[in-house]
Amino acid sequence: MLMKNSTSPSTVNAIAGFADRAVSASLKPDARKLYKRNILDSLGCAISALPGAPFVALRDQFAEYRSGGSCTLIGGGKTAPDQAALFNSGLVRYVDLLDSYMSPGGLCHPSDNFGAILAAAEHANASGENFMLALAVAYEIQCRFTAVVPVMAKGFNHAIQLAISAAAGAGKLFGLTGEQIAHAISIATVDNISLTCVHVEPVSQWKGFSPGMTGMRAVYSASLAKRGFTGPSGLFEGPSGLLRMFDQKIDVDWSDDSLEIIKSTIMKKFCSLIHGQPVLEVVLKLKRENGLTADDVESVRCDIFQSGFDIAGGGAFGPKDRPQTKEQADYNLKYLIAAALLDDEVGPAQLEQARVQAADAQALLNRVEIRPDDAFTARYPHELSTRITIKTKGGRSYDREQVGYEGGLGNPLSWERAVEKFNWLSEPFADAELRQNIVDAVVKIDERPIADLMGLLGRVNSKAVYQASHAGIQ
Repeated sequence: MLMKNSTSPSTVNAIAGFADRAVSASLKPDARKLYKRNILDSLGCAISALPGAPFVALRDQFAEYRSGGSCTLIGGGKTAPDQAALFNSGLVRYVDLLDSYMSPGGLCHPSDNFGAILAAAEHANASGENFMLALAVAYEIQCRFTAVVPVMAKGFNHAIQLAISAAAGAGKLFGLTGEQIAHAISIATVDNISLTCVHVEPVSQWKGFSPGMTGMRAVYSASLAKRGFTGPSGLFEGPSGLLRMFDQKIDVDWSDDSLEIIKSTIMKKFCSLIHGQPVLEVVLKLKRENGLTADDVESVRCDIFQSGFDIAGGGAFGPKDRPQTKEQADYNLKYLIAAALLDDEVGPAQLEQARVQAADAQALLNRVEIRPDDAFTARYPHELSTRITIKTKGGRSYDREQVGYEGGLGNPLSWERAVEKFNWLSEPFADAELRQNIVDAVVKIDERPIADLMGLLGRVNSKAVYQASHAGIQ
């Protein structure tokens, strides 16, 4: 075993031990229901992203480097498990509607694990029950790490802890021993030191695909560990390990075998970073309740907590005055507010490059001001608060302050709303029967082999071929 000393396990062994000990009995009925909700949510996000140009490019890449394989691409086709991890993870992240976990030091997207764990499960011919258990292990590891280490504040991206969690989950599915899981974690993580600059303006396409690449490496690393490859024992406590890099202890009780972190995840209704969810909810309420149109608007002021201002309002991560791409748009509160006022929704269509670059959106976003608010900052992340003030050309002023939003901890997204969101996102790519079959497969995922779900996902069309009539959940 990789040991720190004769009496105390190293951190990497403690994490591996947690993963190795995890059993289905720890997934209580209320947690199972939430995992099914989040799994369906991840699938809806993934299906809605299928027309994205990067996924055409990835299919070309797979054809050049490898053909065939054991794992299903959502939207059809087969490839190797590591490439499926990259592709399906990228789909889940692409339209920025995936789940989140927030802590005082930062956040992560637990469903970044989804594509990697799905690929590992299919490759291992796993049951749906074992898939869900491995996913729960990955969620738990990533979120526990995020809760104690302010990764982004230290200059690093949260793909670091994703490497740990995805490797542990994949290793469990591959039947690795505790020692082998420790090696898989070390191999996957030591070469995955990801930097916060991936989020800085001008935000690139790689922001959304960095987690997929991390998952790809994690699955491959777990396979290497299965074949006897060893990783550095000093990943955490070594002279140049993660403890030195983060300049702090990583104080997590890995002897706690509970699988309850799913209860602390939050969901999205709008194609936006999580900080923008309450903002867009308030903007649309003011617009609809007062019969406003974009032409009425003279100016908009958004007061928000410091993290929201820094990442998406023109603060520490750079100016937000001229977004040109999808990746810039979903990290730009000015654009997102303008899109909501113009289109009365913020869904996948509002992230299309032509919409982002349109003259009306560019003109209106320049009349939006984002400001940090000390009181809101003090309550973050336990409360996501905002205040929106809209002034009209006719001299009227409308303002509202709001704490939280539908999908947050105080007002969780229900299963029924999750199904509605799934149908909204997947309707152009799957007929009603196939969509219902996917929903049913998720409901009974712990009773069936994962191959049943993958067979359905392979039948989803990769192009929008069906008439979309769902109005969304916004």
